[in-house]
Amino acid sequence: MVWVVKHQLMRGKRTWIWGGALLCWLCLMLVTPQIPLSPKHHPFADMRNFLGVPNTLNVITNFPFLVVGVLGFVLCLQGNVFNIILRGEVWGWALFYAGTAGVAFGSAYYHLKPDDNRVMWDTLPMMIVYSSLFSSFIVERVGERIGLSSLFALISFAFLSTAYGRLYNDLRLCMAFQLIPSVAIPGMMYVFRPKYTHSRYWLFAAGVHILAKFEGVADRKIYRVNRYIISGHSLEHLCLAMVTVLLSIMLMYRNMKFQRLGDYKERP
Repeated sequence: MVWVVKHQLMRGKRTWIWGGALLCWLCLMLVTPQIPLSPKHHPFADMRNFLGVPNTLNVITNFPFLVVGVLGFVLCLQGNVFNIILRGEVWGWALFYAGTAGVAFGSAYYHLKPDDNRVMWDTLPMMIVYSSLFSSFIVERVGERIGLSSLFALISFAFLSTAYGRLYNDLRLCMAFQLIPSVAIPGMMYVFRPKYTHSRYWLFAAGVHILAKFEGVADRKIYRVNRYIISGHSLEHLCLAMVTVLLSIMLMYRNMKFQRLGDYKERP
């Protein structure tokens, strides 16, 4: 009887999540104007060339993504350092770290010669990171089955959004993905109870993510304020890498708070 009630509550949560996601998507497409690709998006504040590398700092500040991505991927699969219990969490976190390493290559490739043809190589790995991170959060807070289904759905939607942005010259869906870590996750933290300790690191990561986006918007202003040492966009790269570091610290030190009955039922 208890399991039936839990199962009905879980189905209700799934309906609310997917219904809310669909409503947000409809509002986005109906209310907001088209955001086209434009050559104005590509000139960044710091375009200095050191040692023959174009846009040097914007390129080399992607290296931390490679370091934390590769290390996190190895530790995630190793299973001795990160406290990852459910199989769905392994899938989500492994893809998160793989996507982070992919950001290093995609973003560096784009910044070597920023243009419309290369920008999607910068965007797609980030969308994979956001998708896998959000699905890992759903696995932890809601349940393993809905988390895994969200992972595959979001990854598919990431590819479709990238293709839509390139074919129809509209970046709205791609930009919406960047709101997932900083808006959806903090909101859902107050709706669904945590299964692990150290859940405050989710908020720390969301805060640093918001800071990184502000740095990207204020690219030229930050560059002028610090007397042309480093631009806001380069600092954005470093802050986004710190998001991965914070989440890795959370995975290392967190412990199980309680085990939900639904998690037992969801395991094969």
